[in-house]
Amino acid sequence: MSDDRPTRRQKAVALSYERGLDTAPRVVARGQGELAERIVALALAHGVKLREDADLVEILETIDLDETIPLEAFAAVAEILAHVYMANNRMREARAMQPGPDQPLGGFPR
Repeated sequence: MSDDRPTRRQKAVALSYERGLDTAPRVVARGQGELAERIVALALAHGVKLREDADLVEILETIDLDETIPLEAFAAVAEILAHVYMANNRMREARAMQPGPDQPLGGFPR
């Protein structure tokens, strides 16, 4: 028995936001199929956190490149950015707790 449902092509949208420079996140890449796979692979290779959200990508894929996101996407994107900032802070704190080359494992200077 075959599945007659159309297969959904992978879609990806990449956002950029720099505090103090941007008024809102902006779309810096978008695509589907093979291009979406390349966007995802590039993001993963650079340690960018990913989130799957079919509804959000439907909104964001209609935005022109280098344009800011629409008001109706702000809440979802703000939630994602808050998660990313918290994860980055935890990672920075974890790195700060790792002993340096001239520090013993206890974390106290010699």
